[in-house]
Amino acid sequence: MKAGFKLISLGLALVLGGAATLPPRMSAQNATEESAKRKVRTRVAPEYPPIARQMHLSGKVKIETTISPEGRVTGTRVIGGSPVLASSAVKAVNAWRFEPGPKETTEIIEFEFDSPN
Repeated sequence: MKAGFKLISLGLALVLGGAATLPPRMSAQNATEESAKRKVRTRVAPEYPPIARQMHLSGKVKIETTISPEGRVTGTRVIGGSPVLASSAVKAVNAWRFEPGPKETTEIIEFEFDSPN
């Protein structure tokens, strides 16, 4: 089914002259079962790095994210994924804002980059 979706996406891109690109998929998951999942107020999509586009690079990047009680990202640590994609993902997640919470929490944020070609 995933192959069919890629074929449809490729066909759409060809019809639109390559103007249609899909943004990276994002999800937030708990780092531990103890912490309650914080809701995202402001979500920023990472830019697809030009070098990754040239290399037709795709993949997932996982970032351990520390969130202050006020909802700001105070720390990040890449825990998986391509270094070519990671810097873009870290830059994006640093701009995210979360709902306030009673204490500092840690979340795992996962970005999936799909090659637009």
